[in-house]
Amino acid sequence: MARVTPHLSWTGRRLLLGLGQTAAVVLFVFALTEALPGDAAVALAGDQPDPARIARIRETMGLDRSAAERLGDWVAGLLHGDLGTSLISGRPVTGYLATGLGPTLLLAAATLFLLVPLSVGLGVLAARREGGPLDRSISALTLAVHAVPEFAVGVLLATVFGLWLGWLPPTAVGADVFTEPAVLVLPVVVLLSRPVCTISRLVRAGMIDALASPYVAQARRYGISGARITWTHALPNALAPATQQLARTCDWLLGGVIVVEALFVIPGLGTVLIEAVAARDLPVVQGLAVVFGVVTVLVNLAADLAARSSAPRSEVAA
Repeated sequence: MARVTPHLSWTGRRLLLGLGQTAAVVLFVFALTEALPGDAAVALAGDQPDPARIARIRETMGLDRSAAERLGDWVAGLLHGDLGTSLISGRPVTGYLATGLGPTLLLAAATLFLLVPLSVGLGVLAARREGGPLDRSISALTLAVHAVPEFAVGVLLATVFGLWLGWLPPTAVGADVFTEPAVLVLPVVVLLSRPVCTISRLVRAGMIDALASPYVAQARRYGISGARITWTHALPNALAPATQQLARTCDWLLGGVIVVEALFVIPGLGTVLIEAVAARDLPVVQGLAVVFGVVTVLVNLAADLAARSSAPRSEVAA
């Protein structure tokens, strides 16, 4: 019983920290969107806006109220599941969320589906050829690719494979991502480029340590085959740090998806968010930014709880 109480106490503190982080996300999102230059009233007033017309639009939209009043109403709506209403179209923000969520989830799911086998395969392959030409080639390639920003990789791939060679669609304009999977190939490759490099290097390092461990040496003395040693005995012990990085990658994907969707014109949440920023549609910007922020907090919370649960008992007790 003495071991359980500290763990529950830590879990409770971490949950409270998550709630505090969520509240901070809400406040920061509101403050940052308030700092955006211009507003929806100016955007709706046209190219040659009349100050009187802008004032009428601001009054109609409620933008003439103080920031504190608008913050209070917004937070009250969030507590009831209301993300607000678009100032431009009059649609609920939840409608934008429902429209853009499908392509975004499909893109993220395809990335995660391919990420694990590619990362583990490259890491194991490099570790089993430690110090050899293949290991050095994989290490050099992963370092080089990791150093290139996603948008640069995306532009390069779209130019070469989409425009020059014509093998793949360079953008998703006019295409349905659910019925034309070819439009997702280049975006998924871009999203995979950095996390595959990071996780495969962690798997490689873990595998090298595991293959040099006494229990693997003992397994070899028992005559167990190399493939069984690699996949059954060494790999499970080498995956702990990579598992934590995978959880962080889910968090990173939120920002990566926004960049990739904008680059390849995929009609997901990232594209909706960018268009709302351009139109100064503050409720849409605030609603989607809060969703992204809360998902980030939840992913990090889940990663911390999983790491705590899998930690050695002596470490947990400490």
